[in-house]
Amino acid sequence: MKLKNRNKEKSSASDHNWLERLSRSNDFVQEHTSYREEEPFWISYYRTLISSDILHKDVLPYLQEKLPLEELKSKIPVQEIIFTRDTDKIIQNIMNGFLVIQKHQMDEECLLINIANTKFRDVSIPTMEASAIGPQVGFIEELDTNINLIRKRLPVPELHVKELKVGELSKTRVAVLYMDGIADPENINTVIQRISDIQYDHIQDSSYIASMIEDNSNSLFPQSISTERTDRVAAGLTEGKIIIAVDGSPNLLILPVTFMEAFIAMEDYSYSWIIGNFFRLLRFVAVFISTFLSPMYVAIMTYHYELIPARLLETLVGSRESVPFPPFLEAIFLELMIEMVKEAGIRLPLKIGQSLGVVGGIVIGQAVVEAGLTSNVLLILVGLGTLSSYTAPVYKFSNTIRFIKFPVIFLAQWFGVFGVYFGAQFTIIHLLRLTSLGRPYLSQFPIRITSFQDLWIRLPFSMQKENPKNLRPQKKRKSTGTRKNPEPVNDFYE
Repeated sequence: MKLKNRNKEKSSASDHNWLERLSRSNDFVQEHTSYREEEPFWISYYRTLISSDILHKDVLPYLQEKLPLEELKSKIPVQEIIFTRDTDKIIQNIMNGFLVIQKHQMDEECLLINIANTKFRDVSIPTMEASAIGPQVGFIEELDTNINLIRKRLPVPELHVKELKVGELSKTRVAVLYMDGIADPENINTVIQRISDIQYDHIQDSSYIASMIEDNSNSLFPQSISTERTDRVAAGLTEGKIIIAVDGSPNLLILPVTFMEAFIAMEDYSYSWIIGNFFRLLRFVAVFISTFLSPMYVAIMTYHYELIPARLLETLVGSRESVPFPPFLEAIFLELMIEMVKEAGIRLPLKIGQSLGVVGGIVIGQAVVEAGLTSNVLLILVGLGTLSSYTAPVYKFSNTIRFIKFPVIFLAQWFGVFGVYFGAQFTIIHLLRLTSLGRPYLSQFPIRITSFQDLWIRLPFSMQKENPKNLRPQKKRKSTGTRKNPEPVNDFYE
């Protein structure tokens, strides 16, 4: 009998261990709703996690009657109510803003009621992917709201959501979204498996997930697209892509992706296909300008004067007449100065940062030229290269382009134009070997017909009839048919 009593005491202590653990925090509350100790009910919660309005309006008025917990569950007008005695489940839910209701203080059985405080910022326009034309709706830091925005664009039951929890301490909710019947099951299973294998204490943002599941973590090129635009996510889902949404992050991940998708802006689809192609090719050319303009200046001014026409050579030599540094140091100095102005503009408060970015760049650049530390020609070239790097619609890709130019400048200093060529070939070889979710990053090699529907160039909607083959979609056809252009009216009357 003594042994049985001891076992009962141990089990009772373990069952109420959650109460001892949580009560050590000052924001944890346990209250008795009655003046008499023997009457129900006892409630426990974190006051910093729950909504006091819901507690006082929808829960406490129903705790005046002496009802069993099962019957009380049907009385309280709250959607998510759990009846349990599992200690782990109690701790997990109370840390997410649930209220615990016990009939008596030492009871094992309890009700878990979701009264979490879900105050987040309102849905606003995308800040990193702004557009002049098209939808102006961006994601926020709340997972359920983001999924709601996606379902409003794709109100079909084929849109599936698989939710996981990642992070030993943060227990961050991560949702994997895909279109059943379109997305490749192998891609879906790969994403879910890689996320499930993550072992890390704290997942703060979707960028954590991106760096942990990408194929090559040492590559400078992003192997997933981070976006805050609902239209880009919806378009990716319909093509067979996988979307990863992380609670607490306004940026969703799209994968697998290709290199050319970094030049596609959703605004392109709001224009005529001819104008859209012009802007897309302009961004593609701008990347080469940003990457190789400064290195070519260093290579030519150091080793290859004969490549410059005589009239232009006079201008370049005249601009560098009072500069005491070689072209290499001159270019590195200006490029680093531009990067520091950019970083300072981001870190400072909004109004100060805007004025520093515009006024500071002009004043410092003019002062550097007048002091003879650099030539005005190089200042123009560096400014053009910096502007070109920001034409990429994907922000992380623009950061990659701005970084690549620095090792190419060093190669140009050591080997001249051959060094620039070597840097370009090394980058292309790396891109050819790179994969995104196991799919080729340069999907246009080998050449596919679908690459010329909406990748290199954008054809009219009537000619975009197939989903990209590199995604291996289950649904091959994209459209069921479009209206043909009417024949021109004959203005000759017989």
